[in-house]
Amino acid sequence: MTNFKDGEEIDENGGSDDLYEHHRFKADKGQRPLRVDKYLMNLVEKATRNKIQKAAVAGNIHVNGIAVKSNYKVKGNDVVTVLFEHPPYEFLLVPENIPLDIVHEDDAVIVVNKPAGMVVHPGHGNYSGTLINALTYHFENLPNPSNPLGIAPANRPGLVHRIDKDTSGLLVIAKTEEAMTHLAKQFFDKTTEREYVALVWGNVEADEGTIEGNIGRHPKNRLQNTVYENDEDEKGKPAVTHYKVLERLSYVTLVSCRLETGRTHQIRVHMKYIGHTLFNDERYGGEKILKGTTFSKYKQFVENCFKVLPRQALHARTLGFVHPTSGEFMRFECPIPEDIQACLEKWRNYSQHVLE
Repeated sequence: MTNFKDGEEIDENGGSDDLYEHHRFKADKGQRPLRVDKYLMNLVEKATRNKIQKAAVAGNIHVNGIAVKSNYKVKGNDVVTVLFEHPPYEFLLVPENIPLDIVHEDDAVIVVNKPAGMVVHPGHGNYSGTLINALTYHFENLPNPSNPLGIAPANRPGLVHRIDKDTSGLLVIAKTEEAMTHLAKQFFDKTTEREYVALVWGNVEADEGTIEGNIGRHPKNRLQNTVYENDEDEKGKPAVTHYKVLERLSYVTLVSCRLETGRTHQIRVHMKYIGHTLFNDERYGGEKILKGTTFSKYKQFVENCFKVLPRQALHARTLGFVHPTSGEFMRFECPIPEDIQACLEKWRNYSQHVLE
């Protein structure tokens, strides 16, 4: 038996007593009955319905600890797990000598400035070249906690939080079990300081504001998350983003976003929710011209901006937390990277020309 990879066969003669958990999902309280194969199709990237059905035949799909067939109807609060005979690739960490931009390091923690394009942890087809591969090479004994708070799963050793592949910026990694527990509690209690800068489409009307709205998986596009309205508060998880305008640049705005919670794609989803999709965020539609004129010169200008900044315009600039050993509050800041700066300069020059 194997994972949902193309060209791989699944043993259809039954499961094994020694299975490893690859995926775990808990259905929302308001989940309407839905076949488990369709349910997993919306959640597991790169999975086909045929492979999911084969996995069910092989006894690899469980609901509440019991193997089920593919026509089982998932209901509210059901726990759906996918298991295989081999451990997840995340456990098979290979040290790789990848350069790291280390902002701070001591006996308990390491703070790195992750470049855009680097995946944080192995998985979903990215089993090498990740930040965790680089960290495994950098120091030998990464902690592997039992995850009592649900913040840093055991298959992400040392990792307390993460940022998206094409987002740049600061991350803190624990070097000891004690540091992991301490930092995980801070993230759980929402006492850390996390500030991002983002370039978004449109002129953000208010100078500052707060976006609130539960974030959960998009019902039609499994690669996206979305905001669920108040009458659907049983779906998704609560999320709060505080934003402040830093600079208005004609048809785009540079904003600072401070996270009160840390949901997947939170800033990307929340800014789109209020009508200001991140600039060149392909997954959420920001790679199209969403604001501006119909002039061909403007279209060419925007396309040149996309070339300078070939990813979503999001950077984790500030990170603050209480040091697990000293008890001192530490704050780190890394400058906006060159690709975003180059894009900003183009918009500054454009805005100045428009206003003249």
